[in-house]
Amino acid sequence: MIKVTNLTKKFGQIKAVNNISFSVNIGEILGFLGPNGAGKSTTMRIITGFIPQTSGNVCVGGYDVSKHSLKTRENIGYLAGNAPVYPDMTVTGFLKFCAEIRGFSGAALKKKVSETIEKCFLTKVQLQTVETLSKGYKQRVSFAQSIIHDPKYLILDEPTDGLDPNQKYEIRTMIRQMSKTKAIILSSHILEEVDIVCSRAIIITQGSIIADETPKQLRKRSKFYGAVSAIFNTPVKNDIISDLKKHKIIKNIDIKNDNRNLTVFPKTSETAILDTVLTILNNHKTKPVSVFVDKGRLDEVFRTLTVPPDNLLQNVNLSSFLH
Repeated sequence: MIKVTNLTKKFGQIKAVNNISFSVNIGEILGFLGPNGAGKSTTMRIITGFIPQTSGNVCVGGYDVSKHSLKTRENIGYLAGNAPVYPDMTVTGFLKFCAEIRGFSGAALKKKVSETIEKCFLTKVQLQTVETLSKGYKQRVSFAQSIIHDPKYLILDEPTDGLDPNQKYEIRTMIRQMSKTKAIILSSHILEEVDIVCSRAIIITQGSIIADETPKQLRKRSKFYGAVSAIFNTPVKNDIISDLKKHKIIKNIDIKNDNRNLTVFPKTSETAILDTVLTILNNHKTKPVSVFVDKGRLDEVFRTLTVPPDNLLQNVNLSSFLH
């Protein structure tokens, strides 16, 4: 496993990482979430032996990174932020170079490079120099070098940054498939990605861990988790709203768009209210155009946990910023 114990990193008087502890087992994909400057990349650089910690310990595969740096790096694949690659090398040349410094030679080297190019969908650009590639292809080349030696431990700093939706799907699928035999840590600013790919998620802010749960457990913290939303062609009658408010398993109701959009919130995250809402609507012979049960919203949970209450914008519809 990867085991981090009481890890602290200071840059002068600034404490970038503040006494954090966590572990990642083979078969797990750990999502690392946090605002810019939270300490995610610093933690990843320490795990990979790129920079030393101020205090605490990091063990990878049973070896202390600070004492057995070369041994641990042999088993780590690292995709650093901003896809660092040599711009004047061809894709094939760069991957051959990476395979060589990983100890491969001869037929084994050629096989590794060929398999990795195919796996990362780089065949049509394999003879181009890296500087001529788009940002998405550069990202794929950098991802390719991180997996070329089939490491047991993968540290991926925003692996889908710059990729188009199809490329993101391909990389996410590959990460999930590889996780069966690897321990993987990936950071991302895309909350949907963590929800889709990761088996666990850590949220870090100001150098400290404030949550370590599965994506579903995080979504259950959302006030929308289990809420029932319904859309109607005509305004909802006051009698329906009154009956909903009277029910003991319903916490409150939000009504918008001239009473045509109705959101009903459960008393607790463990309360299922869909049948109750549909029964009340049926009793009033009212049929909605559509109904869905909210699975919780990670963006809301993320903001609640990482932004101080005094800085939260009041009454902001976040969806308006997404269009």
